[in-house]
Amino acid sequence: MGRPQLWTYEDASVSVVQQEGRVEVYHDGQWGTICDDGWDDNDASVICRQLGYEGIAVGWQSAKFGQGSDPIWLDDVVALDQNNILKNAGALIGETHNCGHGEDASVFL
Repeated sequence: MGRPQLWTYEDASVSVVQQEGRVEVYHDGQWGTICDDGWDDNDASVICRQLGYEGIAVGWQSAKFGQGSDPIWLDDVVALDQNNILKNAGALIGETHNCGHGEDASVFL
């Protein structure tokens, strides 16, 4: 099954599989994860809306659906824009972060 994805102004996309799982961001030809620092239900709901899923999502922390192995692209995400999760990420793609894959963000819808 392919990953649902949506291109954003950051030239990156977000992905979850089967309405649950680790959240991943596709940037510069490579998938990577989002750190769970500050990750909550609101952030999870915005991600799901970006992907076309309706409903209230639960934001899971601590790699609930397993740890990723690709780069950690985002940290300190706060969904201030209710339509685009990438607009207000604290540490954006390419910047430094303080996370390990044990902190990969996940969603359940």
